[in-house]
Amino acid sequence: MIVGQDRAVAQFASAWAARKLHHAWLLAGPRGVGKATFAHDAARRVLAEAAGPALDLPGLDATDDHPIVKLVEAGSHPDMRWLQRLVNEKTGNLNRNIKVDQVRELIEFLGLTTALSPWRVVVVDTVDDLEPAGANALLKMLEEPPANTLFFLISNAAGRLLPTIRSRCRRLDFHDLDDDAMTSILEARAPQLSPAERQRTIAMSFGSAGRALAFSDLDLGKLEDAALAILRQGDPTNAKRSSLAGEFGRKASADRYAAFLDLAPSLIAREARTMNGAAQERAVDAYAKARELASLAPRLSLDPAATVFQLGGILAAVAEASLKR
Repeated sequence: MIVGQDRAVAQFASAWAARKLHHAWLLAGPRGVGKATFAHDAARRVLAEAAGPALDLPGLDATDDHPIVKLVEAGSHPDMRWLQRLVNEKTGNLNRNIKVDQVRELIEFLGLTTALSPWRVVVVDTVDDLEPAGANALLKMLEEPPANTLFFLISNAAGRLLPTIRSRCRRLDFHDLDDDAMTSILEARAPQLSPAERQRTIAMSFGSAGRALAFSDLDLGKLEDAALAILRQGDPTNAKRSSLAGEFGRKASADRYAAFLDLAPSLIAREARTMNGAAQERAVDAYAKARELASLAPRLSLDPAATVFQLGGILAAVAEASLKR
């Protein structure tokens, strides 16, 4: 169930109730705020209600015992496809992109007669991950969609998409979650957290429930403290960043490393809001550099410890600029 995105839910639910739907919906907003959950819930509601009977429930709700809902939950509904990055069989890691062949397989799917109702659903999670050829193949489908077909295109960076793709979609904007929504989600999905742990997790997650849930089991408090010390006090001897990098040696958790790559730029952004003038400009520049490094490091398989050390240098530069003033 999606929490904290009432406007997006109301807009789509109203369009579906009236059966006056755009065929493609661009779900745009920060990572981890409910876009994939929305696509899942919307698909359940559409496919269940299209097959009948009608659901006397608000928003995107659907009963778990509905036979169509059970098929969607099992990932076996014949009129639904969910595209996402697949695991590379050689490396065991996720592919860098959604491959063009995955998109082209949709052509056959869209050419089939629907099995359980007149409607079908395609989710692309995320459209940002498409290869260029895949984006062009998807564009052709959006230009000439089959009747009663819904596309949900999830995007964490909608401004980078092809303008021709954006222009063929109705956009739904998803915003950072407030503390009440974050608390509700963590109470339900991370009940092991104490109230104090929950509040700290919320504070370091910046309105992203996905980030908070990823953080909740990874003991990131120590890493946050170390990063903030560098960010606020600098690191003239490199000792602090060396210690931080040491947390990501050979046996370091890949999930913990990924979470820290997500956390570091957000810490800079939070600090930047407390600054002004040249110091703030320096922090904004550091934020851009940290985001770029955090994005490139996994794709280029950069050494985790070396990457964290480099991030520490970016953090320290913010403090050093402030201390010179």
